[in-house]
Amino acid sequence: MDGVTVIDHPLVRHKLTIMRRKETSTAQFRRLLREIATLLCYEVTRDLPLQDTAMETPVGPMTGQTIEGKKLVFVPILRAGLGLVEGMLDLVPSARVGHVGLYRDPETLGAFEYYFRAPEDVADRLCVVIDPMLATANTAVAALDRLKERGVDRLRFVCLVASPEGIERLRAFHPDVPIWTAAVDERLNDHGYIVPGLGDAGDRLFGTR
Repeated sequence: MDGVTVIDHPLVRHKLTIMRRKETSTAQFRRLLREIATLLCYEVTRDLPLQDTAMETPVGPMTGQTIEGKKLVFVPILRAGLGLVEGMLDLVPSARVGHVGLYRDPETLGAFEYYFRAPEDVADRLCVVIDPMLATANTAVAALDRLKERGVDRLRFVCLVASPEGIERLRAFHPDVPIWTAAVDERLNDHGYIVPGLGDAGDRLFGTR
């Protein structure tokens, strides 16, 4: 699939399989989501630009490499996206964090914004939008729309599980935004949930159902 990277590392597959099980506890689900987030972050940041940096080791001088320019902004889509943030910050603790609050209408499946907050210089940074599930893609499209309104032109989208329908819709509206996911599942059901999926990621993360 053009513009889509499926991260099939054995550790990612193993952890995702445990998360899918309906018997998995809230605590275990939360821990695994944080661990997978770190692995996903490793892949999505693989091609960040570097610059040479002169330095001194305890033994002598050398030229090392550091990330060039301003650092990242992680933008979780509330609420389930919060479960991925800490794992990504474990890897990139200097990153800024924005938030997009969107909810999906259960009847129309449309996305409605109730909160938005981002760093003032968000347009100067690479923004990684994160949400565990890419189902209908309505909330993902809305979040990317909002960030582009703020002038952001370097965007990436990361999710845990995607549907073919969600990928198609996101690529149709934002063909310039690459997608990283741990799995592409079979389809959406009549209620807009991914099959086989893992259920409602937000409810399983926060123990609200």
